Amino acid sequence: MAELQSKPGLLSGRVALVSGAGPGLGRVAAIELARHGADISLGARNSETLAAVAAEIEGMGRRVTWRPTDITSADDCHALVEQTVAELGRLDTLVNNAFLGGSGNLFADTFSANEDDIWRRSMDTNLFGSLTMTKAAIEPMGRQGEGSIVMVGTMAVREVKPNQGPYAISKAALLQATRTLSTELGRDGIRVNMVLPGYIRGAAVDAWIQRQAEERGVSVEEVEADLASTTALGSIPTEAEISGTIVWLASDLARPVTGQAIDVNAGQWM
Repeated sequence: MAELQSKPGLLSGRVALVSGAGPGLGRVAAIELARHGADISLGARNSETLAAVAAEIEGMGRRVTWRPTDITSADDCHALVEQTVAELGRLDTLVNNAFLGGSGNLFADTFSANEDDIWRRSMDTNLFGSLTMTKAAIEPMGRQGEGSIVMVGTMAVREVKPNQGPYAISKAALLQATRTLSTELGRDGIRVNMVLPGYIRGAAVDAWIQRQAEERGVSVEEVEADLASTTALGSIPTEAEISGTIVWLASDLARPVTGQAIDVNAGQWM
């Protein structure tokens, strides 16, 4: 597959904040935004991971700031946004990538008042955490009169499977919040959209492919081909390819686009 081409000036002068900027899509999204000219703010729980991603971005010649952040904490979210504006001067794009995965059967796993309940933790992170981060970000965006918020969704919102309840339901709620926010923030020049990836070619899917090959007694290549055959393009998008849609939504090329849920899945479903 051909290497993605960057347009260094596409996001020149812009600042993007990426939550959940650890391994995987968060890291790659931050790097792709930087490749297209943005300065970057990073938030995640792990300081070592943040420092490593920041070093990569600094090596690209971009300015970067980072702070350990728990998006379920309003104080953490506001502190990260304030640090971003103080050190980088503004905030143009928020990528709400931080999430909590988790499985659970809707009726077999009962709801409880326990804060560790997977249902409550999923909603606290995937819905309320993203909204808390958004609330902090719209303050400087509102002062600027423009901004772009990109929620990272999931194929589980479109393609329902057993035992994905906590994750799928919390992300479905975030999708509706995306649409609602787009109507409420549009007059302030703030766009709100969601990308919904399908399978993403990266460490998690590679590990799944390996397990499937072992369980089925077939080659990794056969599992890869089977998975790719479920898409119209006959391929599984990479993290960089998913990030390309995020870059587009952050740019002026998507200025009239808001309130949209964009499936990025090589045509796995339509």
